[in-house]
Amino acid sequence: MAETIIEFISILLTVAYLVIVISFIRGWNRLERPAPPKKGFSTRVSVLIAARDEEKAIGRCLEAVIAQHYPPELLEVIVIDDHSTDRTAEMVRSFQQPGLQPELRLITMNEHKPINSYKKKAIAQAIQVAKGELIVTTDADCWMGPQWLAAIVSAYEEHGYKLISSPVAFSEENSLFERLQSLEFMYLIGLGASAIGNAFPSTCNGANLAYTREVFFQVEGFKGIDDLASGDDELLLHKVAALYYNKIGFVKSRQAIVYTHAKANLREFLDQRKRWASKSIKYRNKLVVALGLSVYFFNVFILLNACLTLFNFNFAVPLLGMLGLKILVEIVFLYFLAGFFRRLPLLVWMPLLNLLHVVYMSYIGLAGQRRSYRWKGRQVK
Repeated sequence: MAETIIEFISILLTVAYLVIVISFIRGWNRLERPAPPKKGFSTRVSVLIAARDEEKAIGRCLEAVIAQHYPPELLEVIVIDDHSTDRTAEMVRSFQQPGLQPELRLITMNEHKPINSYKKKAIAQAIQVAKGELIVTTDADCWMGPQWLAAIVSAYEEHGYKLISSPVAFSEENSLFERLQSLEFMYLIGLGASAIGNAFPSTCNGANLAYTREVFFQVEGFKGIDDLASGDDELLLHKVAALYYNKIGFVKSRQAIVYTHAKANLREFLDQRKRWASKSIKYRNKLVVALGLSVYFFNVFILLNACLTLFNFNFAVPLLGMLGLKILVEIVFLYFLAGFFRRLPLLVWMPLLNLLHVVYMSYIGLAGQRRSYRWKGRQVK
């Protein structure tokens, strides 16, 4: 009886997962490739970079932002130093020159009492003084090509989006562990892009996110979501989508890609993913929650069938069926994504990633609900 029930649930979860990933494929292919960035712009832009202990990385980031092919008189860059204990602020000041355009400003946070959401506080503080009509956020350990802003602003001026998500990719991997992260991260970015393509925005990444200053204040910024350290991207997206689901766009352009590094070790990787998973408790859209739970339990039941196969070989049939279909449909989805990011050779690692991904997903879904974890040298929740 128990065997029949587990097999039945496994079939239901597999069908649900296939439908979900096929919808991702549909959504990705519905996104149109934008025209090349235009040359004349009228939008004033504020690029915000929240930084904590980033002296080794922020120089590369600032060089890339300052080198944008965007009218410098329409651009300002604001770095918010989040209580750094290294030379981050000094590195930023080394880029400041009187009369230099684009203007580079440094804000130093001075919170004397511990708070839980330092990054949201940093971004909100910068937006209060920002001059731009369009706010663009990235991270201090990121870099991008010279047409990055032009691609984003072109989409904004053409479609009048309230919020714009753009692609992020890992680069310069030095190990198999980092290559596997890069492949899995492509899946996550593709998921968010595909959801927007399906007019069902659900996820994005704050390393490459833009929204109007007006809509930020219209949804009252991070009010109601500022009790979590994470969520300056996805949870804000959900607030904007509640009012303007059809005014959220994704820039499907290689010129709009922001690059960053994979995590160097397992501890850093798990801390990052726990932080990301912790946002799910604040999701208000019940369909997003339902889809997330379906994916989670699909992976749990693959692991369950694997464990039960050790005692009863009959469970090998649903195990192999679930795992085989998972690999097949994900390879199709990631083929489109890897082609876009020009990382097709990474697909050779898909079978290994899938085996590890089942265990990782089953673990992180629970670990992410623990309200406390390490981030940037702090214990937060």
